[in-house]
Amino acid sequence: MKNILVPIGSSENSASNLQYAIDLAKEVNANVYVVSVFQELSKVGGLSKVNTILKEESENRLDEVLSLVDMKGVQVIAHPIKGEVLEGIGRISKQVPIDLMVLAPRSNSIKEEVYLGKTSGKLLKQTNIPILVVPEGAKFQPPKTMLMAFKNGTFEHDYLLEAVRQFKKSFGTEVHILHVETPETTEEMKEVTENLKSLQTSYAQVEAATTFQAVIEYFQHFNPDMLCVIRRKRGFFKKLWEKNEIHKREFHTSKPLLVLPVQE
Repeated sequence: MKNILVPIGSSENSASNLQYAIDLAKEVNANVYVVSVFQELSKVGGLSKVNTILKEESENRLDEVLSLVDMKGVQVIAHPIKGEVLEGIGRISKQVPIDLMVLAPRSNSIKEEVYLGKTSGKLLKQTNIPILVVPEGAKFQPPKTMLMAFKNGTFEHDYLLEAVRQFKKSFGTEVHILHVETPETTEEMKEVTENLKSLQTSYAQVEAATTFQAVIEYFQHFNPDMLCVIRRKRGFFKKLWEKNEIHKREFHTSKPLLVLPVQE
């Protein structure tokens, strides 16, 4: 894990979220890239001055958040980026190989009933970078245990599990597997590839209507420090995929949520 990306929004939680990423980066010897996205307006009609102001505001927001954190000797690179947030993150990931994106659940939303705000939800569902959603105000603690829940045990490429491997390697994290059999499960999905077996501390196969429901049912039993799920349109977030904003009544967790890339 060499490069960690942290998008900064208008949330008051931005500084604590960045501090969490810096503390993690310190432990794994990674760099931190901090970005603030601003939407550039059309230059037609003399709006170039407005665009200059928008860029300056983005730069000032970065400076403000950076002034509130302890760098701890970690290399932190900050950039304002113009354009829509998904496009901007995509451009960065083409220039710098991003190993993990650390997100606050609500980058902009001020609604208390919201777990994932629209921006964070959009990034989680529409990028294919490993993402760690950090609870608001959380301080980094090396995760001793991780609950990893999925329906399909076939991981064709090792890179899909790299984030889990890095946590296990760096912190000795115990990886407890919850392999969920649903009415949609096929025989192939019941198999578990060797690359995952090499990481698991324990393995449990359970039956449930969805992976989502299995996590709700078994979370307290495992009481993990971190929850890990797979980014699949027909996976953990199937019920929630219609919209980017996710309300706490639908799902929330007080533990860091690691979302792995989808298998292509």
